[in-house]
Parts: sequence; C-alpha cells; structure tokens
Amino acid sequence: MIAFSLEQRASRVVFGVGTLEHMSDELDRAGIKRALVLSTAAQRADAQALSDRLGGRTCGIFGDARMHTPVETTLQAVRFAQENGADGLVAVGGGSTTGLAKAVSIRTGLPQIVAPTTYAGSEMTPILGETSDGQKRTRSDPRIQPAIVIYDVALTLTLPTAASVVSGFNAIAHAVEALYAKDRNPLTDTMAVEGISAFARALPRIVRDGADLEARGEALYGAWLCGSCLGAVGMALHHKLCHVLGGLFDLPHAEMHTIILPHALAYNAPAVPNAMAAVARALQVSDGAAGLWNLSRDLGAKTALKDIGFPVARFDEAVTSALERPYWNPREITEAGIRDLLHRAVFGIAPTPADVESEKR
Repeated sequence: MIAFSLEQRASRVVFGVGTLEHMSDELDRAGIKRALVLSTAAQRADAQALSDRLGGRTCGIFGDARMHTPVETTLQAVRFAQENGADGLVAVGGGSTTGLAKAVSIRTGLPQIVAPTTYAGSEMTPILGETSDGQKRTRSDPRIQPAIVIYDVALTLTLPTAASVVSGFNAIAHAVEALYAKDRNPLTDTMAVEGISAFARALPRIVRDGADLEARGEALYGAWLCGSCLGAVGMALHHKLCHVLGGLFDLPHAEMHTIILPHALAYNAPAVPNAMAAVARALQVSDGAAGLWNLSRDLGAKTALKDIGFPVARFDEAVTSALERPYWNPREITEAGIRDLLHRAVFGIAPTPADVESEKR
C-alpha cells in the first residue's frame, strides 16, 4: 500500500486560446482597479498592448524584470507600485516576470495575476528565488503563489523555437525531480510523467513549425503540469545546482536547466530506478538521462555550460558552493560526484549509466 500526504494549493487557472481577452473579468474577480503591469524590457511592447487594452484599469508599466529576480530590481518595482497607487499586479512574460510579481506581492500584499508567455511553470508554485550579493536564495510561502493564472496559447506563438526548447526543458526539470522527491505522491507522479510526455511530443513539432497551435497548446499544458509538480513537492540536486550557478554567474536560466538536467538525473540514477524508468517511459527511450541529453541536442540546444557563459576558471568555486547547504537528495552528495557532474555539464560530455556506476565505485 502506498502511504503519502498531499497539500494542495489553489490557483484559478484559465487555459485556452485568446483567454487574455478576459483579463478585465479576472481583474474584477481579484478586486483590482489599478493594476501595475510587469514585464521584461524585451516584452515591454506586450505589456503596453495589454495596458492599452485595459484602458484606465492600469496605473503604469514596470518593464525591467530580470533573470534570477535581483532584490534591487524588486525594491525598485515596489517603489514604483507605491508611487503610482497600484492595488494589484499583472505579469506578462516568463519566469523572470513571474518571479518579480511574486517578489513584489509578498512585500506589499498586492494580489497578482500572471499571464505566462513561456513554459517556465513557476506561476503554479508558492516558491520565490531571489538573488543578492551573488547568491540565490529560495523560500516557500502560500502567499507567494499567484491567485490567478491565465494561460493563453496565443501568447506563446512568438516565442522563438530555440527559446521554446530550453523553456520546455526548464519545465521538464520540475517534473523529473518530482518523480524522486522526498514528498512525492501518486498525483505528482502522474502529472510528472504526463508533463514530460507532453513536451516530448510537442517540442519537436514546435522546432519544425513554431506556428503549430496544437503543439504550442500541448507544450503549455505540459508547463502547467510540470509547474504544478514544482509547487507540490520539494526539489533536489538539480535545482540546487541551478540556484548556485545562477546566483554566482548569472547564467541564462532556461539554458542552464537544460544543460544540467541530464547530468543531475544520471547522478541520482543508482538511487532512483523507478524514477529513471518513468522518465524513460515518458520519453519513449531506454535510458532517461541519455534520452534527455539526446533530445536537447537534437532540438538544437547547447549542451555545455562553457558555451552559455560559465567561467571555466571558477570551476572549483562552483564545486565548493554546490556543496554548501545541500538540498535533500535521494543519493548522497559527494565532492567527487559533484566535480564529475559539473565537469560533464561544463564541457558538454554526455551522461551514461556506466560513468555513473564507475564514479559510485
């Protein structure tokens, strides 16, 4: 008999094509009369278009959301919200914008509505990761989770195919680690496998045709599932490494997740055979770690951290930081193991089960 506990957090999810057109109704539902619209600099035009559509229901645009949610940027956004009389937040964008909305909301109590334009999945979690002084720290609080999430498949049609691939792998990472989380349960297992499968089906189609609406819809469905996994259970080694490297070196978030994920899964493989089998089944391959690495490579993603800005000269510093304050992990964390894992990730060496077993001995 399976024993588990499950704590479900409620968000209102509106999913479909053209759902952003109902934003005014969702503002009414949240009691927001003067929304501050948040975006990155690159997506400010999207934020402006939404603000124009909402007319007098917005009080301005803060278009400076950044990767890894720097605290100084959050404080600027808080001041902007206060100076302009905002009584709620609307985030239009990917994980960076969602992170900023969460960070502002937890400091001000303002309700937040998120309209994702990528597959990050963080909109479905009560988790906030913030960067200050070169360190990324995370916390979890039910108040952090957005109350309303509007998934509009049409918003993802302009996401470049290369960005779609790494954003998808960022989401897949949530599902993979959910499969061996300490507090996993049958519901998260089901969502994780379905989420990985959805991306395995959708991403190759998106690479072939970025305007494939059905594929875009399936990928966004996968993002919702994988994000829900992240919001329901704890994460392990993979997310620890990404938080460390993101904070230290400001590496591009989704690309970093894509590169590290196969190696983190390979590291844990001896301790989680059932999870390995589930990932392999979802990908329809014989080995989950190799399958992830091959899929990312075949879809055109980079496979080496050194190619996305990792400073090779600071390799030892990365190892040391990765060993500090470790997350729970199903396999013991050792310096030799982390050094080997990061070496492979830095230089783009494919993970193999034989290499993992060799390191174990």
